[in-house]
Amino acid sequence: MHVTVFGATGGIGRLVVQQLLDAGHQVTALTRSPDKLSLTHPSLTLITGQLSDQSAVTQAITGADAVISALGPSLKRSAIGTPLTDGTRTIVQAMHEQKVTRFIGLATPSLADRRDKPHWKHKVLPVMAKLMFPNALRELEGMTQAVTSSDLDYTIARITNPRNKPATGRTRSGFLGHDKVGSAMTRADIAAFIVSQLTDTRYKRAMPAISN
Repeated sequence: MHVTVFGATGGIGRLVVQQLLDAGHQVTALTRSPDKLSLTHPSLTLITGQLSDQSAVTQAITGADAVISALGPSLKRSAIGTPLTDGTRTIVQAMHEQKVTRFIGLATPSLADRRDKPHWKHKVLPVMAKLMFPNALRELEGMTQAVTSSDLDYTIARITNPRNKPATGRTRSGFLGHDKVGSAMTRADIAAFIVSQLTDTRYKRAMPAISN
């Protein structure tokens, strides 16, 4: 499968790219700084560009079977603007133009899925985010809305506490109030879940919460 990855130089994005290549997929990654990926592979194509560059985004998506976004907003309180929201809209537009329908991305349980039942995370996490990371929350809301309001075949994995630890191979997934999903999860396991969604149809047009 040919997969386009955005956010490939981030903590989760690097692992996604590596796992895709290990699984035999063809990968195209758009990045501002290709050197940061520190990875070469005959099945990896790097395109230098920014999310604000419509032509670069379109080039990255052309010929893809699916798009994975490992993009995440800055947690700095000084952060302003909505570059990732705007960039996600550009990605969605390019996917429509190129007739690519499968999108896999990330968010947090601060954002609810319609399948959720009332849960403490719906009350606590948005309040904490607004106080500590107001711009990051705005970005997450905007990024998610850009995808879920489209007709794309999306899966958005909601994560709470990503950790830099070895993969456990254990994943819980589902909807708040329905399924036993915790908070902490290794970045390697998050990446594995994301890659698995290329062939897993359980969560199409859904936002499952995931954890170890």
